[in-house]
Amino acid sequence: MSDKPINVLFLCTHNSARSILAEATLNDLGKGRFKAFSAGSSPRENQKPNPMALQVLERAGISTQGLSSKSWDEFGKPDAPHMDLVITVCDNAAGEVCPYWPGQPATAHWGYADPSEVEGTDEQRLEAFRQTLHAIRRRMELLVNLPEDRVQKLMLQQAARDLAKS
Repeated sequence: MSDKPINVLFLCTHNSARSILAEATLNDLGKGRFKAFSAGSSPRENQKPNPMALQVLERAGISTQGLSSKSWDEFGKPDAPHMDLVITVCDNAAGEVCPYWPGQPATAHWGYADPSEVEGTDEQRLEAFRQTLHAIRRRMELLVNLPEDRVQKLMLQQAARDLAKS
């Protein structure tokens, strides 16, 4: 396999919580073998990553540098990086019609409950973000530890779908 990293795009509706958590976690665990990005199908105007998502990442020792909320349209532009794998992390984005992705990347859906919708105290809300990060991290650890032969493009899609069942 080449030394070129496998580009993975995580999609959600607003690109403020789950997709941000996934991007940061894979970039942390991927050790250069994977390069993660994230985007939203309909981020709000002036959308920014959820402060609790950033706080949970920082407390876990995961860099938040460079994280930003953006539209998935940015990844359909001619100068955008080519994606090898596109993973939706929320049920809303999974049901939406996605734009055309150059190169027909493998796709998968890994659904997670939206921690930003949890009501309660700040500590209860932070716990929801911690639990979501833990669930995302578990799948990312499985992904980054796949043997090289499983990471071939045709096998990557099935492996990602299999991980959704874990």
